[in-house]
Amino acid sequence: MILDPFIILIALACGLLSRALGLPALIGYLAAGFVLHETHIEAGALLHNLADLGVTLLLFTIGLKLIPAQLLKPVVWGTTVVHMLLMQLLFAAVLWIAGIAMPGLGLELNELLVIAFALTFSSTVFVIQVMQEKGEMSSHHANLAIGILVIQDLAAVLFLTATKGSLPEIEALLLLLLWPLRRPVTLLMEKAGHGELFTLFGLALALGGAALFEQVGIKGDLGALVIGALLAGTQKSKELYRNLMNFKDLFLVCFFLTIGLDGWPEEEALFLALILGAMALIKPLVYFPLMTWLHAAPRTALLSASALGNYSEFGLVVIAVAAKSGWVAPEWASTVSLAIAASFLLSSPLSKRAHELYRRGHDFWLRFESEQVSAARPDTSNARIIVLGMGNIGKGAYDAIAEKHGREVLGVDLNDRKLMEHTRKHRRVVTADASDPDFWHQVDLGEVTLILLALTHHEENILVAELLRDLGYKGQTAAVVRFAEEARDLEKHGFTAFNLYAQAGAGFADHAVQQLEKSES
Repeated sequence: MILDPFIILIALACGLLSRALGLPALIGYLAAGFVLHETHIEAGALLHNLADLGVTLLLFTIGLKLIPAQLLKPVVWGTTVVHMLLMQLLFAAVLWIAGIAMPGLGLELNELLVIAFALTFSSTVFVIQVMQEKGEMSSHHANLAIGILVIQDLAAVLFLTATKGSLPEIEALLLLLLWPLRRPVTLLMEKAGHGELFTLFGLALALGGAALFEQVGIKGDLGALVIGALLAGTQKSKELYRNLMNFKDLFLVCFFLTIGLDGWPEEEALFLALILGAMALIKPLVYFPLMTWLHAAPRTALLSASALGNYSEFGLVVIAVAAKSGWVAPEWASTVSLAIAASFLLSSPLSKRAHELYRRGHDFWLRFESEQVSAARPDTSNARIIVLGMGNIGKGAYDAIAEKHGREVLGVDLNDRKLMEHTRKHRRVVTADASDPDFWHQVDLGEVTLILLALTHHEENILVAELLRDLGYKGQTAAVVRFAEEARDLEKHGFTAFNLYAQAGAGFADHAVQQLEKSES
């Protein structure tokens, strides 16, 4: 059975409308599911199968990004565990009170606990979308938020495994042999190249891993996560993650559509969904003190917490699976989906204004800074020229300027691995976020004569440009851009723009002429 084209058109229209309103397209897809329910369009088994595939790919791609060292930091796992426990108690209490006040809900104790558990998660899709749009995926606050999300997802996977209701087969012990296969599989990935064969190889790994774990009595989604984690940390795993992201997002659209197909909740459940949606804003209020108590910088904590103030699509998976196991009534899926949509509506403006909130209340937020954080501030003394972003372009600029200005040149980057290499080669570099006001408050901007922006994302360049303007920086500035519209945006902020694509031809020609002159001499 093929997918009805009207399903695609309705999902597209609702997604576009949601995006036009400044909201994540995900909200539009949830709304599209309810529209499909009202129009009585037959979705068919294919939509549900694609939805299951989306969940499997979600877990596989999460595995590809796992960094064990990041997850083992107390600020990551400690914040996650304590926060989930506190939220479990809070939501369980609210649902218990709601059950007393609205007997029509018919809430049993097991339903109450499962629903509260589903609401403890924050949305991986939402957070990653927000971070990508801001160009902040490599920032400290993005790494902290994603680390928390991964541990939450692991908790959800353990729950999903438990819903199978049976112990794994003894053959499950053979899965330990997967580790020695890591190297051969990585070599095969390299042989697969970069095109459709490589993407097909990734799909086979995700689905094959899920099927393998199902065969030995373990939830297949956990298998996809484990297989992805075994491949994490390699260059090919990063490429595979990028290749599969669009597939995963597309199939997850089908999952969100299937939620709305269950229809609207009853009047009392509808009212409860709106209350629960508003309660998502309590999450950042709990995240922030936990993070700073565990030695996260106040800015990192605020930006991470504001992005996590929502409910997760994984909560829908938990409810759907629990409903299949008879632990909750299926009608709760629509109630939770409305609560998620409401949380996104409230969380979206909060996360967008997080930088502004920190700048305006800078002195207040710094009161939460631990001594460990304040003692680790980078040394920026005697810096006259600052290079922001020490990738290939920033490194080249640093080396060229340092030949004349030496230690007056300071390189800034967030990648610890890069910085270790730069330090080994005697470059003066510090770990800092270029968009962090705390970093710039340490810099004597009156002594800085030139700032070079060689950051990866244009959005981050704009954020830094606005920050420097607000701080009253009067020196020279220059930025690397890829497109003409990016150059115009930065020039409005007083930056000189160097267009890589437009000026690469001139550089290539100079190189060719030099080689020609060498051959003729």
